[in-house]
Amino acid sequence: MLRMHLPWVMPPGHAHARPRDRSPAAGYGSAMKAGNKKTGARLRVVLETDIAIGPGKADLLEAIAEAGSIAAAGRSMGMSYKRAWLLVESMNACFKAPLVETSRGGNARGGAQLTDEGRRVLACYRRIEEITDAAIADELAKLRAMLVSESDN
Repeated sequence: MLRMHLPWVMPPGHAHARPRDRSPAAGYGSAMKAGNKKTGARLRVVLETDIAIGPGKADLLEAIAEAGSIAAAGRSMGMSYKRAWLLVESMNACFKAPLVETSRGGNARGGAQLTDEGRRVLACYRRIEEITDAAIADELAKLRAMLVSESDN
């Protein structure tokens, strides 16, 4: 019998725990494609075995802060609402305090906003990116100098 380890969106044992859906229909990879327009390091920080934050989650938090809505944030990233919601649920379950607060829709038009903890997590991740960019700048310049340029053709 072949056994496969499937990473979890929610910590194991969480009421909504399920294997990650990595299909294009779930929006997997959409944020990565958009993010590849930025050169340099793209960091995925593994905080614990199955808990990580990377550019996709950070961009989603930023988009929620700007749009005030999980659906609008997901759309702006080319991500399905389901995928965006699962990422928010995962982040909220993995940290001591929720990163995103939601209010119900309907006539009052629901929405979402970052909590103080969410703003702190996002700021910390962005600072890690800045520190990394500074630390690798010299080596990155060396790699770029080795690339084929249009004048080489």
